[in-house]
This record gives sequence, structure tokens and C-alpha cells, in this order.
Amino acid sequence: MSVNVTPHLNFRGEARAALEFYQSVFGGQLAVVTYADTGNVAAAEEADQVSWGQLASEAGFRVMAYDVPSGTDWQPGVIPFFVSVRGADAEEITRYWKALSQDATVVAALAPAPWAPLYGMLTDRFGVTWVLDVEAAWDAS
Repeated sequence: MSVNVTPHLNFRGEARAALEFYQSVFGGQLAVVTYADTGNVAAAEEADQVSWGQLASEAGFRVMAYDVPSGTDWQPGVIPFFVSVRGADAEEITRYWKALSQDATVVAALAPAPWAPLYGMLTDRFGVTWVLDVEAAWDAS
């Protein structure tokens, strides 16, 4: 079993531009999934914004990013990132979730999501926001 810890950066309408910039710096494969792709459009003008994005280089550089929806409170510098823990084993991710969720505020319960077999978000007792998920290949075609 193996998991990866990845910085997950939060933007408002600039996630794609940021990921493309980081790709120009570090190289690698870029994956971008929009709110329209996931069928989770809360505001029509945000349909093409990034619901989930990732840059992964052959050298090991990895960063994730998304555009915080307008219906969600967001201020630059306030919760500017998540710690993302991804893995292929649902039992392992669930074990981490159970341990981290003690005295935490659950933002999204660990459950199946349109983009992942399991996905959950919580803010631990120290104020760190974690995203845990079971990775799934994304076919953008």
C-alpha cells in the first residue's frame, strides 16, 4: 500500500491558470476536471472552473488545485490550501479518515463521489483542512 501527500491549493477562478503556470515551470501531465464535467454546477458562470486539477511531473513534483465556488466563503490567505492524502486502497484511506476525524469538523463525510470511489474533507483539531480520497483514473474524453 502507498499514499501520497499533495499540496491542494485553493483559488477563486484562477486554478487553471495557476496549474498551467506550474506546468510551464515543472513540466509534467496536467489533469483538469471542471464543475461541468462532474455535473456539480452551482452557478452557470462557474461551470468551466476547476473542480479538481492536478499537475504531476516525472520528477515527482505534484500539486492539486481547485476553484472555490462563489457560494463558499473564501478569502485569499485564509485556508489557502488543503493537505490531500490519496491512495488506491479504500481500507487504508478509511483508517486514516477515522483517526483524523477524532475531534475534527467534518466538511464532507467520507463517501463515494462522482470523481472518486471515496472522498472526504475535514478540518482537524489543529485547524488543518484535510482531503482524503481513493484515487481514480480520470478519462477526459
